[in-house]
Amino acid sequence: MKTFNKIFIVFFLSVFIFSCNNTTQKVQVKTEKTSLFKNVKEVHPGILAGYLSQDEYPNSLKLLPPPPKKGSAAYAYDVELSKKYTSLTDTARIERAKKDAILTFPEAFDAFNIVLDIPVSEKKTPNLYMLLRRSMADAGLATYAAKNNYSRARPFMVNHLPEYDASTKEQLRKDGSYPSGHTAIGWAWALILTEIYPNQTDAIIERGKQYGISRMICNVHWYSDVIAGRFIGAATVARLHANKDFLTDLEAAKKEALRLTKSHKY
Repeated sequence: MKTFNKIFIVFFLSVFIFSCNNTTQKVQVKTEKTSLFKNVKEVHPGILAGYLSQDEYPNSLKLLPPPPKKGSAAYAYDVELSKKYTSLTDTARIERAKKDAILTFPEAFDAFNIVLDIPVSEKKTPNLYMLLRRSMADAGLATYAAKNNYSRARPFMVNHLPEYDASTKEQLRKDGSYPSGHTAIGWAWALILTEIYPNQTDAIIERGKQYGISRMICNVHWYSDVIAGRFIGAATVARLHANKDFLTDLEAAKKEALRLTKSHKY
């Protein structure tokens, strides 16, 4: 009987200690600061620092194949689709493509707000607003290992047709076409937004796809640039899921969205 009592006491103390440790861990998670309460600095005017350090970015130069060479079937397909999208006569779609090129805030989020039930805004969804602003830097900058290496000419430099972009023609000429940084950002945002609003997954993913197509309509990217951009956007989001600060902000954004959904105040 005494042996049984000793075993019971040891078991009880073990459960109690585990429970205390588990409670402490939960308290630590709850008190973790989101980016809203941190001094997140700008890496460029209007662009906040991302979550990842430079050596944590997916290596686009290693992950991507070289862009299609002239004379290849892939290059011919690039040219074919470029002709298709630059010859569009749908003025509404062309205007949407021009707006998708904007990466200043808050206007940049209009690209997805057109399909979201709860629009992204600094006032009503501050955690999501910060999450997307910071992840933009990670997805965009992750493309530059390949961009700088290949320095691929953009479509307007080859077909000499008008281009539409927020950047000047001179800036675009100096910035490699492959892979598409805008597309990487748009696809990363689409993947993140599906985690916040899973019931709108199809609409969000379609908008993310169209965001990349907008770059072809604007005559600033080839099809292969867009496909490669989506790949790097996805790789960046995968890497972000191993980042503690990103996960803290993501969880805060999910709770924010759930609260708004329940209250219908948006």
